[in-house]
Amino acid sequence: MKLWGGRFKESTHHMMDEFNASITFDQKLYEEDIEGSIAHAKMLAQIGILEKTELTELITALRMIQADIETGEAVLTIANEDIHMNIESLLAEKVGSLSKKLHTARSRNDQVAVDLRLYVKKALVNLTGRLNDLMTVLLDISESNMDTLMPGYTHLQRAQPITLAFHLMAYYEMFSRDLDRCNDLKRRVDVMPLGSGALAGVNYATDREYLKEQLGFSKYSMNAMDAVSDRDFVIELQSVGSIIMMHLSRFSEEIILWSSTEFKFIELSDQFSTGSSIMPQKKNPDAAELIRGKTGRVYGNLMGILTVMKGLPLAYNKDMQEDKEGLFDTVETLDICLTVFTEMLSSSIFLKENMAMAVKKGYLNATDLADYLVGKGLPFRECHEIAGKITMDCIDKNMPIEELSLSELKTYSDLIDESVYKALEPFTSIEGKKSAGSTSKNSVLEHINLCKK
Repeated sequence: MKLWGGRFKESTHHMMDEFNASITFDQKLYEEDIEGSIAHAKMLAQIGILEKTELTELITALRMIQADIETGEAVLTIANEDIHMNIESLLAEKVGSLSKKLHTARSRNDQVAVDLRLYVKKALVNLTGRLNDLMTVLLDISESNMDTLMPGYTHLQRAQPITLAFHLMAYYEMFSRDLDRCNDLKRRVDVMPLGSGALAGVNYATDREYLKEQLGFSKYSMNAMDAVSDRDFVIELQSVGSIIMMHLSRFSEEIILWSSTEFKFIELSDQFSTGSSIMPQKKNPDAAELIRGKTGRVYGNLMGILTVMKGLPLAYNKDMQEDKEGLFDTVETLDICLTVFTEMLSSSIFLKENMAMAVKKGYLNATDLADYLVGKGLPFRECHEIAGKITMDCIDKNMPIEELSLSELKTYSDLIDESVYKALEPFTSIEGKKSAGSTSKNSVLEHINLCKK
């Protein structure tokens, strides 16, 4: 008979057993469930519901069950529905009727809520670690490429000269915001729901302060109904995860482009590339492509939990069983994607000569020519028009602006003199950026040093 079957006359249909069960996926929460049960048992002993000998016996049995699950010796069944009931059933096998005392002042509703929060807290610790690893690699590569020229793009068209360090530090900023979001979420996850019962609290003078301390939460929930029905923290983790994957996908897209023959800015390690079954010459950026592709599944997980929660009345509803598979998948996808991306990036070789050559071929110094004329006293819009005409004529001649003779340049404006050639050099353009946060070497170095601190 089911542990909850007292009021039922008929047995559950075998199809309902399979349909209702969540043990196939929520068994991932066994560690958190046992952690919560041990803390709850200690609290029951504190308020006199368990004897000290009973507490010791329960804790010993729960630790044994944890070891049995980890070694695969424990048999988890669909008949027992979920990880909570499976552990309670295994506990009954070890300590008999004493196991029935453990569920005093507790519901599966607050039990699963505390399990999920413990899981998300651990997931956030791991996630922030992965982000820190990636950000450290970005800092190291950036510091080594302060003088590596490359084109900056808008609309995927070459726009202005920048350095590779400047470009990579833009991604550092994205992941820095992701890290901030993770740390901010930690504060909202850090609320203990255990002790809320099914939805209205429990008829025992439980010590929730003690429970909070035992489980490492900073505070406990102040409304039992909200505590058991809240999945905002699951949604937030899915949201943060989606933004992280979006950033990884954007970066992966650039790496995929850069590794193509058309760009040839980067050479990926063989360890993170694959070949073709028919074309011997191929070296495919599959790691980056998989990360770009897996972004979609993480987005799907976010939309899934938002849709599950959008029409639920208070408090707990069985729909909320659907909160776990997408969460677990997102956490695992983030972990492997961040790990692989970090290793892929750190093992890549940037082809500096090709990047510098691309700067010379895209008329990236046209803006600097306009700014040069501004320095001669002309209004910017007039300077923009002159620089545009010079660029158009150079495109027709298939030659860079800096290869025009001084006499040719003077036909566009008498204000142009020999100093124009220095102004048209890529590093002059880069170092000419005076604004804070620019691509100039001092600005990028200041950014890197600030991030290191």
